[in-house]
Amino acid sequence: MKRAVYPILLLVLGGSAAAMPAIGLSADTPAVRLDHVQPGAAQRLPDGETLRRYTFEPAARPQVTLTPSAGALGPAGELRLRVQNAMPWAVTLEVDVEGSGGAHLHATVGLPAGPPQTLVLPLHATSPRAFGMQAGPPMPFEAHGERVLVATTVEGASALHAVRTLRLSVPAPQAAQTVLLGKLSAAADTTLHAAYADIVDRYGQYTRAAWPEKIANDAALRAAQAGASAPPARKGLDHYGGRIDVRGQATGWFHAQKLDGRWQLVTPQGHAFFSLGVNAVAVDGGRSVIGGRGWMFDGLPPAQGPWAAFHGHGGEGGQIGAAAGLAYHQGEWFDFYAANLYRIDGKDWRAAWRRRARERLRAWGFNTLGNWSDDAVVRGQGLAYTRSIDIVGDYGNVATGYDYWGRMPDPFDPRFAQAAERAVMRATAGVRDDPWLLGYFADNELAWAAPGPQGRWALAIGTLSGEPGSPAKQAFLAMLRHKYGDALKLGVAWGIGVTRWDALEQTGFQAPAPDEAHPAVAEDYAAWLRAYADQYFRTVAQALRRHDPHHLFLGGRFAVRTPEAMAACARWCDVLSINVYADLPQHGMDSDRLRTLDRPVLVSEFSFGSTDRGPFGTGPVAVWNEAQRGEAYARFLAAAAADPVIVGAHWFDYADQPATGRVLDGENAHFGLVGITDVPFGSFVDAVKAGNAAAQRAR
Repeated sequence: MKRAVYPILLLVLGGSAAAMPAIGLSADTPAVRLDHVQPGAAQRLPDGETLRRYTFEPAARPQVTLTPSAGALGPAGELRLRVQNAMPWAVTLEVDVEGSGGAHLHATVGLPAGPPQTLVLPLHATSPRAFGMQAGPPMPFEAHGERVLVATTVEGASALHAVRTLRLSVPAPQAAQTVLLGKLSAAADTTLHAAYADIVDRYGQYTRAAWPEKIANDAALRAAQAGASAPPARKGLDHYGGRIDVRGQATGWFHAQKLDGRWQLVTPQGHAFFSLGVNAVAVDGGRSVIGGRGWMFDGLPPAQGPWAAFHGHGGEGGQIGAAAGLAYHQGEWFDFYAANLYRIDGKDWRAAWRRRARERLRAWGFNTLGNWSDDAVVRGQGLAYTRSIDIVGDYGNVATGYDYWGRMPDPFDPRFAQAAERAVMRATAGVRDDPWLLGYFADNELAWAAPGPQGRWALAIGTLSGEPGSPAKQAFLAMLRHKYGDALKLGVAWGIGVTRWDALEQTGFQAPAPDEAHPAVAEDYAAWLRAYADQYFRTVAQALRRHDPHHLFLGGRFAVRTPEAMAACARWCDVLSINVYADLPQHGMDSDRLRTLDRPVLVSEFSFGSTDRGPFGTGPVAVWNEAQRGEAYARFLAAAAADPVIVGAHWFDYADQPATGRVLDGENAHFGLVGITDVPFGSFVDAVKAGNAAAQRAR
């Protein structure tokens, strides 16, 4: 498509808001309005391109608004604007486009310092999820000889056909920020596709960047698998890794005990044990969907011969919230991580990987195999391990409106108890008499609550919104009938116009949000949340004790949570497990409440990510670079070891996720101790080793 091009060579008056027609340009040149932006001189580059300086002043939202003549920028698929950041740091630029019929698009981009580049805004809503991943490839990139920065996340209209205004703003700068602007044009929507084309090589590595551990060929891949250093000396530790100078009760099993005012895990031999673990030490985390998006991959191995074993078909996302709006989370996939292990070790790659992973964990100072791991890595090899009770079945469920990993199981449904029994039987099979087993987790990150100020009550509101036959709803209504007797009394206490119980029976009943005028609502919801959590944890705990009376029940790996769910877990579980994504453990959980509950806490997940080692995402807690990952690890672990209720911390996870997104939910973060090639990140591992050793000494 032919491009309409408009050079922004405009003279405008200064001041907080000013506009002036362009001087000496054609009538099609867009008008410009400045709000808390000062224009500067035009700058002519060696190649003849001209850019003009605009300084965004400290204000709530300094902005430049461009208004092209009617029809001048449309119809088109993308806007292209020549820009340059004149600052020595990245500048956050917000881009808003108004179109005909009230259509609107919004994007936020980080404009890096450096030479001029072309900012490309697709004229339709998009995000990396439309390409099967949670985070898009880094920007800018080189395309057809130019440096291009694509807004890979655009919110708003599904299509915007004619541009009426384009607004560029810097959100609340604390100091003046100078940006140079040049030609504005419209074109066909081709650059967004180019941003994702050929971004991953045959090893699963990002193609447009370099880093110390990046692999160029098979020989380099094999050479990079140097043997792990010797494990740290076990001086002062018992057979299981417990500190012999901190003595507890010897029961023959791992257990929890309070010693000298602080909670400890205690080894079978009776010594304090701070659990240093790693999640997902397994070979199946490198699967990424290739069906329908083969154009993203360069040199993908064929689905035949020895490579056929690393191709598959399927997907796990289903209806979970984590996969909402995610394309390519099901279909044909390729397992990059396992394929690289085959390149390294040949047909016996799985056994070789298990030996190597075990040696690494020991050498790096870990003493526990975390959740979702291949316990054959350590079974019988002198490392503690955990198991997961994954409760699946056809029992009822309750929606909270969050439901990231699915709806809440209905523990009042008799089929839930049956499913829990089956899950416990699977989890305990062959391990109930193993003293190296630390304990069991039940499920993971259930939707006990939802985000937002009223999120605590989401499970109660969702229960009352359910169908009349919902066992949970019937149990909740029974509680309310027992308390109020007459529905009219409930209506008065809740401030709603209810006079008959059958009004609450209806599917979709709109339960009220708690407020100060009606404290009974919060009281009743809190009682129900506690009853719900008690029913869940009691059911699992009783099943577990029937099949394994020895080992620890490590809780439910909380993410979103309520005080009621935490209290119920403390009642029925030996340890509270919490997935903590924060700079310090104390910033991701309510330490005062935990001390009140007086139960040990295991940080069942924590992590820090950066974008300088291949994968595009950082996870929930981002740091700038690999060096800061190591610093953040050591800082977090030191704070955990110093806390009197925390008894361990488990890193998430062993290997990086695929750059193009894992099959389950498109997660594609740099979480790993090792990359998708199984090559350790050397500087990070060194920091981990030092942090683990310090935590052992401190505890």
